[in-house]
Amino acid sequence: MASILDGIVSPAQVQKLSIPELEQLAAEIRERLITVLSNNGGHLGPNLGVVELTIAMHYVFHTPEDRFLFDVSHQAYVHKLLTGRQSQFHTIRTPGGLNGFMLRTESEHDSYGAGHAGTALSAALGMAVARDKNGGKEHVVAVAGDAAFTCGITYEALNNIAHHTKRMIVVLNDNEWSIDKNVGAIASYLHGIVTSPRFDYLHEHAGKLVEKVGGVAALRMARKAEEVAKGMLWPSVIFEELGLKYYGPIDGHDIATLIKTFEFLKKQDRPVLLHLLTQKGKGFEPAMQKQKKFHGLGPYDPETGETKPLGRRTYSEVFADTMVKLADFDPKVLAITAAMPNGTGLDRFQAHHPDKYFDVGIAEEHAVLFAAGLATSGYKPFCAIYSTFLQRAFDPIVHDVCLQNLPVVFCMDRGGLSADDGPTHHGLFDISYLRGIPNLVHMSPKDEDELADMLFTAKEWNGPIAIRYPRGLGPGKPVKDVPRAIPIGKAELLQHSDHDRVAIFALGGMVPMAEEIARKLEGEGIAAAVINARFAKPVDVAMLEFFAGTAEVILTLEDHVLRGGFGSAVMEELNLLGLNTPVVRVGWPDNFIEHGKQEPLREKYGLTPEAAIAKIRPYLEVRKLLPV
Repeated sequence: MASILDGIVSPAQVQKLSIPELEQLAAEIRERLITVLSNNGGHLGPNLGVVELTIAMHYVFHTPEDRFLFDVSHQAYVHKLLTGRQSQFHTIRTPGGLNGFMLRTESEHDSYGAGHAGTALSAALGMAVARDKNGGKEHVVAVAGDAAFTCGITYEALNNIAHHTKRMIVVLNDNEWSIDKNVGAIASYLHGIVTSPRFDYLHEHAGKLVEKVGGVAALRMARKAEEVAKGMLWPSVIFEELGLKYYGPIDGHDIATLIKTFEFLKKQDRPVLLHLLTQKGKGFEPAMQKQKKFHGLGPYDPETGETKPLGRRTYSEVFADTMVKLADFDPKVLAITAAMPNGTGLDRFQAHHPDKYFDVGIAEEHAVLFAAGLATSGYKPFCAIYSTFLQRAFDPIVHDVCLQNLPVVFCMDRGGLSADDGPTHHGLFDISYLRGIPNLVHMSPKDEDELADMLFTAKEWNGPIAIRYPRGLGPGKPVKDVPRAIPIGKAELLQHSDHDRVAIFALGGMVPMAEEIARKLEGEGIAAAVINARFAKPVDVAMLEFFAGTAEVILTLEDHVLRGGFGSAVMEELNLLGLNTPVVRVGWPDNFIEHGKQEPLREKYGLTPEAAIAKIRPYLEVRKLLPV
């Protein structure tokens, strides 16, 4: 049988297919997803769950004139396959290939780029209002998973939709999962809609009444009866109270029904919400059985779903295991995650201390404020939130935690480059956005053992403190049975001689690179000191002052943007000391860094030993030019 997918070069071709052909297309898309992502990694489960939905949307609507927004947009792979990119799909998440999220610069069909949750409805409303002002006729369709409805931003948008536009379609893709199982009252509320036989009965019989009696009066009576029934079943049906006509729930894998429903909804002259029930990972048994694992993962066996063992623990696992030990001995230690128990490793903590574990859903602002409240009552809350997601909670960090000098610990996983995920997920800004806040301490470990020590240090510290650590595996340093406290603001001198010409201050995971630079310089007869900086704030001023007085040049290394980063902090301290020792900074430039593999990206942007040595060499050659 000829492949239908191979012939799809634009969405217009989807609209010419019959229902059986669309079903064949769905099967081919699932096969392509499973095969390609087994090599590249990526968000397999979410995309397998929206195959029929995406096909139906492209069958009924016409992009790029009509606008599609996918909340987070990690589930837009099917959309990419249907919008002229199927021949490139094998490049997804590879250097120079397709991005793993929607990207406006990649295709005219990607109307809005994203990578964080809760953005789709607000952006879609902006597009709908712009359309209304311009007198346009296009449709705006926002697809958001049920996890997005734990975001405060989503409800801010819902509060405004009916007030600001008369035409917009919201699709609630309900699979009961974000990365982990959804939690909280909203998840329970949606489950209640889905499972209530009384609502199903009353909804069905209201429709039958209209068919039997007929006329406008019967329609009004049926609608009134349904509204009363809803009020009896729940305090309110939240979506209709907010002005969106609610339809559903319906089967999100039934292409024919989806097409009929979208054809109906596109004719409505009011904002509507369509509630779909989908199966995350549908069509691939391992993904359905292990939903957390297959939300987003690296390469796997396309037959079994098995992945290669890593061989040693990740930083996330070391974090979680250390948290278990801390909570074993301190009843005040609590752990908070914003819908990322698996990504942060806290699912390991939950198994040991379920009463000390809190998942607040995709609600980073609330997580930080919640932690602040706990801290006022003598508890030690550890907020485990990716660096890129913590920036969503900047105001509570400033206003609620640091201003009140509360002992909240921010554990920032993915601090640094998150290579394959790209610019929405790189944790390259947290030093800049945090170190200017009074009362806050900011540190970064060089290895797994030092991470454990920093977590213990944070537990003992009576004020706000942040720890950034990278994605993935550490260098393999064994972790001590009993962690030790690190003096706040004190760097670690790893290598030193009486005739150091270069002083290398490296932060966190850049320490191995510092040691390699020192070895290469030693091969040229140039002595270099290596300092594990440990703290971005406060910087070890005594250590800095010593080497500023003895070395010819200071080299700083950081897995962070240079503007406002650790190197900038070093320069600021030297300025305060009145010292003019040259400082060469190595870090990421003032760009949004694309997706790709870590080593090629470091090579491209000069985060290599060779590039660093080339930058400091002119300062070392100055001595040769001076008269003897």
